[in-house]
Amino acid sequence: MLIQSRQNDPVGSAHDRVYRALRTRIMHGEMEPGQALTLRGIGKEFGVSMTPAREAVRRLVAEGALFLSSSGRVSTPELSSERLEELAALRALLEPELSSRALPRAHFALIDRLEVINAGVSQMVARHDAPGYIRMNLEFHRTLYLRAQAPAMLAMAETVWLQVGPTMRSLYGRLRRTEPPYHHKLIIAALKAGDEPGLRLAVRTDVTQGLRLLAS
Repeated sequence: MLIQSRQNDPVGSAHDRVYRALRTRIMHGEMEPGQALTLRGIGKEFGVSMTPAREAVRRLVAEGALFLSSSGRVSTPELSSERLEELAALRALLEPELSSRALPRAHFALIDRLEVINAGVSQMVARHDAPGYIRMNLEFHRTLYLRAQAPAMLAMAETVWLQVGPTMRSLYGRLRRTEPPYHHKLIIAALKAGDEPGLRLAVRTDVTQGLRLLAS
């Protein structure tokens, strides 16, 4: 007897769809810290039954993207100062290493692409679009890190991004940003110059300064 694949399973497909949509929403800061979700609300929004909604939430709780209280309440995490410092330290370890591994493959096409994305970041800043800014900012970093050819390390970095998404939205409002990230320009300049120490420093500063401001 053939075992039906997950892709052909309506429940599995619905679960994947809900999981990916919620995961993207959380990572891009489209939800506030501590924002509550209900299985009924998720099911109604996505047109699915309780089973795929519950499975999607279970996966996101396991990844740290959602918090499940002892009473069963589901919400986006409200990160303590200690947790923020820990996640900032993880970014400081992972992302400079990813950028360093990407540097030998940072050809002109990649640098041109990063400059285009950074222009998009500037547009989101001008519009005061916090989720759009976070999305474009992560696209900038992911585009660079994909050249590292280190999928396990990138997956770890994305898990951190997922956990801090709602907090990054709060950070954006606190900073009242009016210009794109200064260190993006330093990252691009270091890539052009083949400057590995400068690249690592620019990436480390870019990805940690905001989180450490919140943690302080």
